[in-house]
Amino acid sequence: MKLCRWGRNGFEKPGMIDAQGQLRDLSGVISNIDQETISPRGLSKLRKIRAESLPLVKSNPRFGVPYTGISKFVAIGLNYIDHAKEAGAQIPTEPVIFMKTTTSISGPNDDIVTPKNSTKLDYEAELGIVIGTTARYVSEDKALDHVAGYCVVNDVSERAFQLQSTQWDKGKGCDTFGPIGPWLVTTDEMPDPQTMDIWLDVNGERRQTSNTRNMIFTCAKLVSYCSNFFTLLPGDIITTGTPAGVALGIKDRDAWLKVGDVVNVGIKGLGEQRQKVLPFKF
Repeated sequence: MKLCRWGRNGFEKPGMIDAQGQLRDLSGVISNIDQETISPRGLSKLRKIRAESLPLVKSNPRFGVPYTGISKFVAIGLNYIDHAKEAGAQIPTEPVIFMKTTTSISGPNDDIVTPKNSTKLDYEAELGIVIGTTARYVSEDKALDHVAGYCVVNDVSERAFQLQSTQWDKGKGCDTFGPIGPWLVTTDEMPDPQTMDIWLDVNGERRQTSNTRNMIFTCAKLVSYCSNFFTLLPGDIITTGTPAGVALGIKDRDAWLKVGDVVNVGIKGLGEQRQKVLPFKF
């Protein structure tokens, strides 16, 4: 299933995408898509619904974050060899974990707002893993049993902030730095998360092209590894790292995001995001 939330910020309705890619209104069945909805029991109920039987949404509404109840926004750094090399970093022998703030979370097509004093605004196309059941000290071979589905994430970054210290959080957690969606695609549609084409454009120029098979640490490894340090709760999301092509790695020209730039991010089967970069405002 492809689940989503649509409408004005703060007033989103639940939705489902049908086989033709059309948005259907799910609000007559459930009031929201939350932790209960994405639990095995909740998803089992929704699988009994034919998307084509739901009312068609004929307008072109805003997509919100596809579900609510994210207690942790976990991020993995340097998880593609080509990105680690372009960043001048050593290839990690264990996953590099940092946290993005929950206040950074935004809808997939919401604007990116340039932070105050920003000089090196960057983008990162990533696959997000959405946890469906509590995971604590889970084995790698059982890890994906705890996953509800997957979504597109743009791990927006301010590199000048990020590289001021060994702790990356302040360069990763600014407002609007965590677009998620447009859809949460459940695991029955994506049984193998290591086969997905991933890409990102800036102003129509292809900057990133890869496939999740090129991850250093697989999705199963990441869920298992993280669960050995903190409990993963339903709704928590792990964004799994980005491939090469970020502005940080482009040495022959100034490739940092500028006001007015448009970023498109996509993963095959999971949909596409579009963000415009706006100037700082408070």
